[in-house]
Amino acid sequence: MACPSTMKAKRVNIVSLKMVKEASVLYAARRISSPDDAAGLVREFIEDADRERLVIIYLNTKNEPTAIHTVTIGTLNGSQVHPREVFKAALLANSAAIVLAHNHPSGDPTPSREDVEITRRLKECGDLLGVSVLDHIVVGEGQYVSFLQKGLM
Repeated sequence: MACPSTMKAKRVNIVSLKMVKEASVLYAARRISSPDDAAGLVREFIEDADRERLVIIYLNTKNEPTAIHTVTIGTLNGSQVHPREVFKAALLANSAAIVLAHNHPSGDPTPSREDVEITRRLKECGDLLGVSVLDHIVVGEGQYVSFLQKGLM
């Protein structure tokens, strides 16, 4: 084992983190107060996508959306979701709560077993971080399923 005095110094980067606004949309309702509100906000981003897309609505303490972020774009019938990616932007946005939303390119918004499992896992992670996971919306062709309404949360 080398003596500490003979080891080369390690360079440590000094960094800052910030979110970059790519675009914005007007949201007339101003507040997410129901699954229908959340579905209406995300539909234009994910409903017609040819691959699964997971987007997160980041909310302040009044349940007003402050940001929408595409966390992952998957394949025709799946995508990789990691809590680190979901909550990274939530923490940067100072979010009090989030709503998960993704599409099923097949058009059938029925949640899969994997959808239920990742939602449970993300809710647990959110509880640890102090960021409430309010709902998970699955969008299909002209319809959606809310985990909250279905008792899956």
